[in-house]
Amino acid sequence: MTTSASLEFDHVELLIGSVESAADANAKAVRNTVLSPRFYTTDFAAMDRLNIESVRTEWDVMMKEYEGDNNHDHFQRDALFAEEVKTLMPQLSPEMRQEFLDFLISSLTSEFSGCILYNEIRKNIDNPDIKQLMTYMARDESRHAGFINQSLKDFDLGIDLGQLKRTKAYTFFKPKFIFYATYLSEKIGYARYITIFRQLERHPDKRFHPIFRWFERWCNDEFRHGESFALIMRSQPELLRGVNLLWIRFFILAVYATMYVRDHTRPLLHEAMGFKSTEYDYEVFRITSEIARQVFPVEVDIDHPNFRACMERLVELSIANAQAKERGGLLGTLLRATTAVQAVWTFGRLYFLPVKRNDLPAQVRVQPAW
Repeated sequence: MTTSASLEFDHVELLIGSVESAADANAKAVRNTVLSPRFYTTDFAAMDRLNIESVRTEWDVMMKEYEGDNNHDHFQRDALFAEEVKTLMPQLSPEMRQEFLDFLISSLTSEFSGCILYNEIRKNIDNPDIKQLMTYMARDESRHAGFINQSLKDFDLGIDLGQLKRTKAYTFFKPKFIFYATYLSEKIGYARYITIFRQLERHPDKRFHPIFRWFERWCNDEFRHGESFALIMRSQPELLRGVNLLWIRFFILAVYATMYVRDHTRPLLHEAMGFKSTEYDYEVFRITSEIARQVFPVEVDIDHPNFRACMERLVELSIANAQAKERGGLLGTLLRATTAVQAVWTFGRLYFLPVKRNDLPAQVRVQPAW
């Protein structure tokens, strides 16, 4: 590894931290940062008042799909899984191992976050339509989190999910913010997983862990969850016009920027799959933007040169902030404050870039055809 590459990895290590024990893994899952997945709660009374009659036909079809539970037998490890773990894991470099562990822990935390949110909504409302939906989605996310946790246990780094639920901080979001953020999270989750699956389908020699063989059917759960929130938002048209268009733009940019910065702390992970982090992220943005036309009247222009420049600047500022934190002391504090102001300014530049306008289709739902 060259000196410059070593320095680059030092920067990455500052951002993702080192995981060497189960205590480290649990501490990382509990920690709240700008880049880490969060746990949420919301206004249950407002959720209870939702009326989805205007999308009833599509809603009932979707409920039948959930009831059919086509992935009930999917999240089971086969004999080949164990053999591949034994064969492939010793081949990972220490740096690559850290990036992969970071990927697993953040993915598990994100899946478990959905499980907790959906289950809490289910327990605190009486609305039969929303209650039924939340029951199904909590079921799916519980399977996802449990399956990832099994892979962490291969490293003796399993997460105590009960303890995580009790100790991680919760953020309150109004229902509309839950809809925007969770819709995007589910759809971008689909786009991430299917992009990885298709790449490794073309290049099976780059599949360095067996969990990626599960991603195609897995991400269809994520896709359907996003469809659910699309139907809820289309049933509440006031969420998709007026000042709420500004909130939609904010959440799209926040989700994209968070993903971009986080992914650029894991360059080895993407290189091992045959990607460059930037190319991978823009493919995920492209798929997510295409899907989101089903529900969002506005779309950010991911090909605008200033969009790309601002994304790169946010990565630089994230690295600089991590270095300042490591430095500590008064100078480190001042440098962190400076980078934070610059990051807000850069995000503001992103926010005021021109957006594209979309006419919403009469039929809400789309198919996972990517």
